[in-house]
Amino acid sequence: MRRLRAALALAAAGALLPDLAGAWPATLVESIARDARRLVPRSLGVLMSEREKQIFEASQRLPPELTQALTADLVRGELQPATLAVLDAHTQEAVALLREQKVSEGVVKLGALLRIPADLSDPVLSVGSEGYPAGVTNEYYSYVNLNLKKIPVVIENKGALRMSRKDLPAYWQGLLGRSRSQSPVIRTELFQRGRLIDHRTVDFRNPVFGVASLSYSRAVNAIAATWLAVWRDVRGDVTRMVTPTPVKPRDPRDPWVPLGMVATPTPVPSPEVRNP
Repeated sequence: MRRLRAALALAAAGALLPDLAGAWPATLVESIARDARRLVPRSLGVLMSEREKQIFEASQRLPPELTQALTADLVRGELQPATLAVLDAHTQEAVALLREQKVSEGVVKLGALLRIPADLSDPVLSVGSEGYPAGVTNEYYSYVNLNLKKIPVVIENKGALRMSRKDLPAYWQGLLGRSRSQSPVIRTELFQRGRLIDHRTVDFRNPVFGVASLSYSRAVNAIAATWLAVWRDVRGDVTRMVTPTPVKPRDPRDPWVPLGMVATPTPVPSPEVRNP
């Protein structure tokens, strides 16, 4: 009976937590991961590209204990030491495989780590236990999908792309804090006067575009930084890396400029990206 009561209590608590499986729809995850690959050494990017399907599948199969701990901390707004220990143990599995020269398995395990920084970069998941009114989450993701081609990839902090694995816990903690600070904007702009706002009526001048743009770039940066920190830990090749130039968000009406090139942006009413 004690076990039954504990199971029921866990299930009841779980009903209040965000569903990680519902974060960043598959099309967005694929786009984010591909942009992140542009920030890693060519050799690693090729290895990941060749195993892209396996990486995406593995990223959806995180260990239950990791998922539960991460989900609870997303609601709490702070990563607990026990959660960071679980995350580090999961990261160590990729390190062990790569050090054993099990390249294919190791690259898939490394690539699948994308779920950790991606989820921590998603403002929807860090909204807190109150959640959003029904429909808001779907409208937000639909808005991001609709405007994906207008969103530039902005390099938040070049230093993060050079950090070591031991710096990951503090870095991940910072991701969650920045995501949580943006969560209320989604509710404010997409649910007004008790009514759900159709994402098709929201243009790039709305603060939601700023949140979508910043969170997308944050996820790209965070995934690349996580991969690189682990890759350096196993003395992976870090030659032939791009040298991205930090740029400010630009007016989506401007011509597209490849990542790493400096554009002359038209003033746009969205927040600048500054080094944390």
